[in-house]
Amino acid sequence: MKCACSAEQKRLLHDISVVDFVLVEMTLYLDTHPHETDAIDFYNHYCRIKNQLMNEYANKFYPLSLSTCDNYSKEWKWALSPLPWEGAWY
Repeated sequence: MKCACSAEQKRLLHDISVVDFVLVEMTLYLDTHPHETDAIDFYNHYCRIKNQLMNEYANKFYPLSLSTCDNYSKEWKWALSPLPWEGAWY
């Protein structure tokens, strides 16, 4: 099923998935090299990027995780976002 997403929404989803891949790979690397400070700095850098992208996506479209839900909103946006089988992903 194809997503009826805007170009910006697709770009953000793509960027989030790329950063997620980097974080998974860095986690595997750090599991075997736990004292490499450069790798830890690299991991932390991409964690910040992912948080920024996730917050940007949540502000423009809908939250992708509970951690990016707006807790001060008058509505529970988590329940209003489309589900994957409803075409939320591309």
